Amino acid sequence: MPYANLSQARLYYVIDGPQSAPALVLSNSLGTCADMWAQQVPAFSEKFRVLRYDTRGHGKSSTSDKPLTFQQLANDVAELMSFLNIEQAHFCGLSMGGPTGMVLALEYPELVNKLVLCNTAARIGTMAGWDARIAAVQENGLESLAMTLVERWLSDSYRAANPGMTQTLVDMLRRTPEAGYIANCMALRDADLRERIHAIQAPTLVISGAYDPAATTQEGRFLADTIPAASHVELEASHISNWEQPQAFTSAVLNFL
Repeated sequence: MPYANLSQARLYYVIDGPQSAPALVLSNSLGTCADMWAQQVPAFSEKFRVLRYDTRGHGKSSTSDKPLTFQQLANDVAELMSFLNIEQAHFCGLSMGGPTGMVLALEYPELVNKLVLCNTAARIGTMAGWDARIAAVQENGLESLAMTLVERWLSDSYRAANPGMTQTLVDMLRRTPEAGYIANCMALRDADLRERIHAIQAPTLVISGAYDPAATTQEGRFLADTIPAASHVELEASHISNWEQPQAFTSAVLNFL
């Protein structure tokens, strides 16, 4: 299996597409893994060298029982790109993958060509809300919360029409290490990029879900209005918009890139 041993983490990664094509890095949401991009890979890999990885604390990557920061998670991406001799890439992150991309674009602007921020915000949730989530996982376990959390990820109509695809996300969440999940919740709890994103210079596409309770369309528009070279697209979806509206999502990203 492909692993990169970095300075602070061991990351699992997978690459699809021609080695000579421009690189596109995909960063997963909280509680998922690189598999969440499966519906995009066939189309993306026709034009790009697609690099997916499990964010630290998720999937097959190493897990930390200490609080994480988005500076650390962005550093992981920079080190992974260096490990793979990728000098520059497009970056697409969904939910917590969004702040990872924002910090990467701010701290390592030379690495980011174009930036896609999906179902995310400069400040996701509240400190109190994340503390409550952490306490719930510590008390009841992540597996017991998985279905409730996925109900926020996907609209009622999608879940009713696609029980199998919904179950796939539930199982992905259940397999997430609890220590890693909590460490990443702490990164989200402590992150507020609202005063920094005006300095992002990479051309940026912001994708929102019309029914997303976690990162609202209003918050997506704030990103697009504040980042200098940004545009905004709204999809008929909830939080995991690439899963719920795969064709519309894929087309929006490809048209932008």
